[in-house]
Amino acid sequence: MPSPTGPESREPQLTFGKLDDVSTRVTAAIAAARDCLFSMQDEKGYWCGELEADTTLESDYILLHHLLGTDADPKIEERIRKAANYILAHQNADGGWSIYAAGPSNISATVKAYFGLKLAGFTAEHPALERARKKIMELGGVTEVNTFTKIYLCFFGQYDYDAVPAIPPEIVLFPNWFWFNIYEISSWSRAILVPLSIAYAKKPFKKVPQEMGIDELFPNGRQGTKLHLHWSEKIVSWRNFFLVLDRMTHWFERVHVRPLRSIAIKRAQTWMMARLEKSDGLGAIYPGLMNSIIALRCLGYSLDDPRMIRAIDEFEALGIEEGDTFRMQPCKSPVWDTALALFALGESGVPRGDSRMAKAGAWILQKQVTHKGDWAVKNPKAQPGGWYFEFNNEFYPDVDDTAMVALGLMHVQHPNERYQHETVQRAIAWVLSMQYKDGGWASFDKDNDRMVFQYVPFADHNAMLDPPTVDITGRVLEMLAAYGYTRDDKHVRKGLQFLRRNQESDGAWFGRWGVNYIYGTMQVLRGFEAMGEDVHEPHIQHAAEWLRSFQNSDGGWGESCGSYDDPHARGVGPSTPSQTAWAVMGLLAAGDTRSDSVTRGVAYLLRTQRSDGNWDEPYYTGTGFPRVFYLMYHMYRTYFPLLALTTFAKVFSNAGDTAEARFSSNVTPLKIGEQ
Repeated sequence: MPSPTGPESREPQLTFGKLDDVSTRVTAAIAAARDCLFSMQDEKGYWCGELEADTTLESDYILLHHLLGTDADPKIEERIRKAANYILAHQNADGGWSIYAAGPSNISATVKAYFGLKLAGFTAEHPALERARKKIMELGGVTEVNTFTKIYLCFFGQYDYDAVPAIPPEIVLFPNWFWFNIYEISSWSRAILVPLSIAYAKKPFKKVPQEMGIDELFPNGRQGTKLHLHWSEKIVSWRNFFLVLDRMTHWFERVHVRPLRSIAIKRAQTWMMARLEKSDGLGAIYPGLMNSIIALRCLGYSLDDPRMIRAIDEFEALGIEEGDTFRMQPCKSPVWDTALALFALGESGVPRGDSRMAKAGAWILQKQVTHKGDWAVKNPKAQPGGWYFEFNNEFYPDVDDTAMVALGLMHVQHPNERYQHETVQRAIAWVLSMQYKDGGWASFDKDNDRMVFQYVPFADHNAMLDPPTVDITGRVLEMLAAYGYTRDDKHVRKGLQFLRRNQESDGAWFGRWGVNYIYGTMQVLRGFEAMGEDVHEPHIQHAAEWLRSFQNSDGGWGESCGSYDDPHARGVGPSTPSQTAWAVMGLLAAGDTRSDSVTRGVAYLLRTQRSDGNWDEPYYTGTGFPRVFYLMYHMYRTYFPLLALTTFAKVFSNAGDTAEARFSSNVTPLKIGEQ
């Protein structure tokens, strides 16, 4: 059943004319959202909204500086104090910490927060830590945290290196043709694990005072608690196979049988140092940056070494100080935000030659990747041409960003049209070369889908692989259609077959990069629409009916991150502007111009729009790693509603009086946003 409605805007917004003047109301809302979006544009031309995540980032920030010994620096000391304030402000009523807004307490996030607060000077008797300790024990104690948390605890002597999954640097020595090698795991896992393997080999140790330790979080005391991973009850299983390899690796560690260790560390170091160039840190993502800093220190780099200084500076640049709090972003999203802003603004009617659009187009065009990166290992013949997500990340362009940039550039008229055309054609050629054998597209790699590796003991971040996804495939098809590709193209045919084949039994599609089935279903339906799929086809109407069935009583849609864990939570959650926009766009793509669902959804967007043209969105609607790490894109609440209203306006302009009457019957005669 759909959830109760979410919170409405607290302040009155735009007042429109006559109730039945639908065109005026929607046009005014579009104009206000468009002005709001332009007001967020940086003077250099790009857009970059805040990317918010859970408190594990602030906890890790405290852990890192304590490990480095930089926590005594006055500036860092102040940031740690403010980070502790931020962590405390996000504690759940039950004493734990969640990994998304309004989510249940998570054991790894809670243990990290507890230890981070202790390192920041809080005692075990502090009321917040007393509540946290009780919740941790309810959740099974410290042994239930994930692998990365256990390894970080090992750095401080709070867990045993012998009890954590081994991450030996020798993994970098396996040749690319071997059954297992680092290019058989996802790009973000490589960026996390290669530097972490150096740390595992060097086994750093920073002694902390006993009162800062966490022995009290072990269910039966430190000595009486089983620390090793549990075996599968099914004796013959991939989990047990990899656990056997893990125990063998630990045995070799104990008896110092590591003939290739020095070579492996050297190879891992070379790999890491190469990828620190032309990027905002390793992989330009928080865990890659943090682990590379630890690895550099383990390799003997001093804190005043230029490479260490640069790495720490890139890490600190992710921080945001606000009042008496400090928070960290997992990365920055300028290319993604700029591409979506360009597309939404262009669709809303901003001319291609508008100077602001041209400035954004010029900025994003010069961000195209011109060198081969990790993706070329499995795709050696293709020429570079993609875009990445962040400001600089040359080794890791991705298909989703590239497709979105190409769609955004449809609405830009660059002074050098030939340059723009050739740039986009290189991008399309690169995207086509990245198609998987099964017809779908993934994010960073090609044919990175050997599912057995999800059972590797250190793969509990639930993102060991980069398989093709329906949401990215849907966007790619929408992009290809915009540039003249049709259903007769072999790439398109395979992509359409992939989408049909991966529809869920209830009619929805899974959302890998957005929460969740509402996002996936919208992206697929837009891809089908762009490629001219008959909207009367059963799979299209099945999806549309699924969307309609989960509309909330307030007219909006919402879906919690919990839908990745609980099948009963699919499509269920308080209404949000971005998810309502996705549902409206999905229904319109499915040809729904007759039901009340679309008009009620649009009414929700009009009613909740703020006076400055923006919307409030307190919930996470972005996905990093399903079930593990979620994101709040602060600009999703702006450009997606704008795009939905624009799409509706285009349909409405051809719908006539019947649609106007139907819309009017779903909007009460109040000011927009008034309760």
